[in-house]
Amino acid sequence: MNKKVKEILGYVLVIVLVLLVKQFIITPIRVNGASMNDTLYDKDIMILDKISYRFQDIERFDIVVIKMDDEYLIKRVIALPGEKISYQDNKLYINDQEVEENFQHKKTDDFILEEVIPDNCYFVVGDNRGDSLDSRFFGCVDRKNILGKTSLVIFPFNRFGTKK
Repeated sequence: MNKKVKEILGYVLVIVLVLLVKQFIITPIRVNGASMNDTLYDKDIMILDKISYRFQDIERFDIVVIKMDDEYLIKRVIALPGEKISYQDNKLYINDQEVEENFQHKKTDDFILEEVIPDNCYFVVGDNRGDSLDSRFFGCVDRKNILGKTSLVIFPFNRFGTKK
């Protein structure tokens, strides 16, 4: 093999590797809107981890990326399959037991989800509860629509770091 072919082959392999990583492991994702304020802000660029949920379960309070129609939503999981959820006086109740939220969020109006969350479905909300289109409006999210989790902001640089 001549030198030029080896050099081109090296570039092709790098490009293929980058495309595979982007397709199956991690990819950048942009926050669109104010529904996750003050945790995340409009136009923050984050890293979407597409592989973790192949090896571990979705957990309460994970920040996830959801594909709905042609749109990507970034929300927080607050209830899991088989659970009953309600908010009373800005406090989260799961199966009638108060659950402490380990992150900051805006006031949540009282509500009760009468039915139990179905298998493979999750109840998601934005941290900016007054300005979030979420499970309170469109219902529980099927697991197959959750692309992965995200917590690392990479841009703007002054916000670089992990967000919980």
